[in-house]
Amino acid sequence: MKKGILQILKFLVFLAAGILLLWLAFRNIDFNSLAHGLIEANYGWVILSLVFASLAYLSRARRWILLIRPLGYNPSFPGTFHSVMTGYLANLALPRLGELTRCIALGRKEKIPVDQLFGTVVIERTIDLISLLVIMVIMLLSSGDAIAGFLRESIFIPLQNKVFSAIGSTWILWSVLAILALISMILLLRYRKDLRKIRIFAKVFDLVRGVIHGLKTITTLKRKKEFIFHTIFIWINYALMTWVVVFALENTSQVTLWESIFLLVIGGLAMSAPVQSGLGAYHYIISRGLAFLEGIRIEDGLVYAILTHESQLLLVAVVGTISFFIIFRKRQAAAATADL
Repeated sequence: MKKGILQILKFLVFLAAGILLLWLAFRNIDFNSLAHGLIEANYGWVILSLVFASLAYLSRARRWILLIRPLGYNPSFPGTFHSVMTGYLANLALPRLGELTRCIALGRKEKIPVDQLFGTVVIERTIDLISLLVIMVIMLLSSGDAIAGFLRESIFIPLQNKVFSAIGSTWILWSVLAILALISMILLLRYRKDLRKIRIFAKVFDLVRGVIHGLKTITTLKRKKEFIFHTIFIWINYALMTWVVVFALENTSQVTLWESIFLLVIGGLAMSAPVQSGLGAYHYIISRGLAFLEGIRIEDGLVYAILTHESQLLLVAVVGTISFFIIFRKRQAAAATADL
């Protein structure tokens, strides 16, 4: 009972944060212009974007199988794909709930221990993080000034103005942050054994250990080349699904593939925000990113963000729901057969 109430409270808190971010993204916006842009959009490009997204999801399922096989199990591709999509569906309710949900779904269907499956998900997320960092480094080396300028003008300066206006002096804030960071590091090193007794710190330490173990596990994969291929293939499809939507709108059609990779990076950062599927955070940062890159109006940037974000949500909602019922139906059928 208490756990259920806690989950509901988490959902409401994350939803409230998402609504707040949506308000920040859409305040002072000409909604007539926004509606006109959505009506005039060429949705054929949006559908093509969903095709690339679907290819990425299929590739994810295959890559997950490659990570599971060293455990001594060989799950079916359809069952793995449906579990992946069920996990994405769960993320619409609570951030990061999908990782556990897909492990439970596949574990019950294929009779694989959930804790072992969760270890493979940690590995997978580690690879995704490393991939995103590699892309970010490449972007910084080639377009570092542009990225730094965007972060400074669209994120840091507005945030700085609000925070510093409340505090009154910049050096006070930086001094406090530096002291807190130093104290935290000293306490972490000195009392790390005692901190492990606290649940949240134990999870952090286990996560770090899991990441290190995951990186070692990849070196033991029998099909390393296929694993690398799927990792690259997934991110190529992510880049393409981000890019092709710009052609749905006349005012964003000049955005290049390289610029869309920049949108992919900042959009990925927004999607990691602790709200359901990057709600609000994605719309805000993408619209401001387009305004910075090409001087595109915020309204047009928001139309692009809506077409990209909401089409992906619709795809996950539809395919995820179908996948959930396929897994559930098969479990029910198996249970009925066992009773006979």
